[in-house]
Amino acid sequence: MPNKSKTSWLLKLSKRRKFVLISLLLSFGIMIVQAITNDLSRYIIIGVLAIFSILLTIWSLKEDLHKIAWFIAPILPTYFITALNLFYFLLPENIFVRIGLILLFAIGMYSLLLTENIFVVGALRTIQLLRAAQASGFVFSLFISFLLFDTVFSFRLSPWINSLLVFPISFPLILQAIWSSTLDEKLEKPVLWYSLILAWVLTQGALFISMWPVSIVIASLFLVTIMYVGLGIIQQALLDRLFPQTVREYVQVGIIVLVIIFFAARWGGGS
Repeated sequence: MPNKSKTSWLLKLSKRRKFVLISLLLSFGIMIVQAITNDLSRYIIIGVLAIFSILLTIWSLKEDLHKIAWFIAPILPTYFITALNLFYFLLPENIFVRIGLILLFAIGMYSLLLTENIFVVGALRTIQLLRAAQASGFVFSLFISFLLFDTVFSFRLSPWINSLLVFPISFPLILQAIWSSTLDEKLEKPVLWYSLILAWVLTQGALFISMWPVSIVIASLFLVTIMYVGLGIIQQALLDRLFPQTVREYVQVGIIVLVIIFFAARWGGGS
């Protein structure tokens, strides 16, 4: 009887309470990662948390999940917890940094789950706040990409390896971001092709910027800018809102960042 009552309690939870519960549980998981000193064990726990994130996201949204949404909805939450855990390795070991990271994750995960909920419901029927959710998902996609690109460049691998790593990192993020602008029940060919093309462009960008004498942050910013411009133009094109002024605005942002990168480069050969 006690087990049955616990199960029924979980089943009766509202979506928002599920989101709060998931955020707290996964935040506790991040605390475990921070407490572990062995690198291999940390990576194992990060992988376990990623799997839990997938399962918990599906559990919280399963009432409205349909077709392709079963696979796309967990992408951002899973990438978010993975990116923050990996990025934590690059931060100074400080109690305030740890607390700040956990708070950032808890608030961010709750917001992400709300965003994904709007997406899966919006794919079934007209819903308010869809524009706000799309903007939120867009920002989260760029933020998560920056953390992951920064992690890749921090290993100081060869340009070719950086390029190879960027594709599997960026493709799922791009796919879900483009899908969120259309919310189709199945994965349409234009969405898939646009995702593949932009991910390929990012791999070439990673190869290019890895050969430039720039800092890790600048290199990551360069890739995020490509993603920002590419996603922005693709999303507007799919929504039939791609006007010349819109293209100019996105291209101007790209040019400004390129100029910043050029002047930020250490042409003197410093490390």
